[in-house]
Amino acid sequence: MNKKESEFGLLIDYEYCTGCHSCELACAQEYNHKIGVRGIKVFEVEQQLLGGGQYVTYFPFPTETCVLCPHLTREGLDPACVKHCMAACMKYGRIRDLAEEMSKKRRMVLWSP
Repeated sequence: MNKKESEFGLLIDYEYCTGCHSCELACAQEYNHKIGVRGIKVFEVEQQLLGGGQYVTYFPFPTETCVLCPHLTREGLDPACVKHCMAACMKYGRIRDLAEEMSKKRRMVLWSP
């Protein structure tokens, strides 16, 4: 990717990520990444709740390797991670449109390369 400002990005809804890692696998298969190289990585955070309970949150995080699958998006398709997300918690689009959607709900993150 070049250094100019990105027009497209990913909107990730952390409230609905189930931690299935299908985004990681789809990316690795799309690019034939070596073991340990990822375009997106799912982090798991365990939290202790008041009263003794536990809560697990999953955070899909695009890495510096992510280029948003230009060979797919040029054809009007979604990046591999979005296409294969089983929880449908990721969306690809214009940053301006995604930012507007993000303003309507909490626990979302907007990422662009």
